[in-house]
Amino acid sequence: MSTGTLLAIVIPVAVVLVLIGVAVALFMRRRHLRERFGPEYDRTMEDADSPAAGQRDLKAREKRHDALDIKPLEEGRRESYQHDWDGVQQEFVDRPEAAVHDADRLVTSLMQERGYPTEDFEQRLKDLSVEHGSTLKHYREAHEIDALSKQHRAGTEQLRGAMTHYRALFDELLSNGGQSRHARA
Repeated sequence: MSTGTLLAIVIPVAVVLVLIGVAVALFMRRRHLRERFGPEYDRTMEDADSPAAGQRDLKAREKRHDALDIKPLEEGRRESYQHDWDGVQQEFVDRPEAAVHDADRLVTSLMQERGYPTEDFEQRLKDLSVEHGSTLKHYREAHEIDALSKQHRAGTEQLRGAMTHYRALFDELLSNGGQSRHARA
């Protein structure tokens, strides 16, 4: 067999193997991001200009999150937060709007104590998305209802829903213990 014939066979085979390797790597990267971010993966991809831009955004979130000092709560602090939450729920009976505002403040306080920056709501969402993507929908909806209630435009049923939504994130933040899914895997 001549060298030209060998090259004509080896080069296309090598190109196909490289393309297969690239496709597998891209699939694995997408799968990793989809598993880590849950529903937030789809939301980010829909909002992004391109799949590559969406994936860059998610990777940047991972990098920022990994640099944060997310820590577990001591048992006494967890019990204190649970006690505070129970009080907020009891407050709902007589003062639903105030209870929703207090729930928002309590969730923000819990996030801050765990090590999440809390200055900007959109950044909070991005930081939480890395470990708590499955509960971000709850947090967004609760935050929207809280904003409506500050204008006295939320009904009692909406306020009840906000409490349920805040509770979903609260429970996850409280029970996570600071263990990153990424670190446990």
